[in-house]
Amino acid sequence: MSRSLDPPRTSFPQYIILRIEEMNNKGNLTDERPPLLPVIVGTGLGSGFWPWGPGTAGSVLATLIWTAMAYWGGISGTLCGTDLQSVTFFLVIFSTITGTWATAQLQPYWGEDPSRVVIDEIVGVWIPLSLIIPFDEASHKADSFWWAVIALVLFRFYDMVKPLGIRRLDRMKGAFYVMADDILAGVYAAITMVLIKMMWLWVR
Repeated sequence: MSRSLDPPRTSFPQYIILRIEEMNNKGNLTDERPPLLPVIVGTGLGSGFWPWGPGTAGSVLATLIWTAMAYWGGISGTLCGTDLQSVTFFLVIFSTITGTWATAQLQPYWGEDPSRVVIDEIVGVWIPLSLIIPFDEASHKADSFWWAVIALVLFRFYDMVKPLGIRRLDRMKGAFYVMADDILAGVYAAITMVLIKMMWLWVR
């Protein structure tokens, strides 16, 4: 599963690649490669292979995907107002189902809760993002895109600290519970963001 590394006998780029592979292969249950489709889904299009904070990498990718969808949809007038919220909510439901399936397929190869599986973080951060409306029904600017950054930071806070029952879900076994703790973190992030928005409107 791991390769012997000998920096003096390899070029620096090769050494870095081997180090990343070794970090990603840590904790594997088998040398066999898992099926490709669950890998693509579970790792969030490969973002989970980022060795230094894969959960953050998946969350950032999900936020960028949502931001691009919201911006171009708003500019073109095809995805404004509650339409964007509906699409984001659909993505949460769809990705929860496919993410649970992909995780179950990958667990025999990578273990119970592999760090490379970041579809749970992707689903989690989309929950607070689903409350943001950058453009209203008439394609006029509404919420600032800074709220997307706030949603990302709040989600990562709850996902890492794991308060209020999140840690309990995280300790449970099974593919669904890999998703469930991040879903709850996303719900807490959404509630916190609503409270912050209410306070922001009040002070203004």
